[in-house]
Amino acid sequence: MMEQLEKAIFAGGCFWCMVKPFTEWDGIHSVVSGYMGGTVENPTYEQVKEGNSGHLEVVEITFDPAVYPYEDLLALYWPQIDPTDAGGQFQDRGHSYTTAIFYTSEQQRLAAEHSKQELAASGRFAKPIVTVIRPAETFYAAEDYHQDFYKKEKEAYEADRAQSGRDEFIQANWEDLK
Repeated sequence: MMEQLEKAIFAGGCFWCMVKPFTEWDGIHSVVSGYMGGTVENPTYEQVKEGNSGHLEVVEITFDPAVYPYEDLLALYWPQIDPTDAGGQFQDRGHSYTTAIFYTSEQQRLAAEHSKQELAASGRFAKPIVTVIRPAETFYAAEDYHQDFYKKEKEAYEADRAQSGRDEFIQANWEDLK
């Protein structure tokens, strides 16, 4: 029986911090850092970071839904972010660091909307959930030096992550899920 792979695309601030949580699960075939949602073809990191392209930093996850369902990816996505922050994520500010779920099918859209509604109704956050759910657009892979940054530049990754405040937020708001 052949695998039927799908793609899931999530924006959660700096893509360096969004790769590692998704890589170590059965059924996940790849996690690629990149850009989506803007107006410039083949944007560079500099264009995206400066806000000149309209893109968000994203991760594109290729997965086997028979092994790791999309709903499980959503359950893993939400605790990686502050879904109430419309201005970016943690130390990374601006449009390119905002959160979004880019769906690739109607089933993904429905699942994403349902998970967002459940999170909003949970009372976990006092502020509204501002993460947007949008149709997927053209994905542009980020430059090679951004791919698997947490492995290639371990010390720089750990220093940036420690400085960001992401882990403190996760611990304070999502500890019960661990």
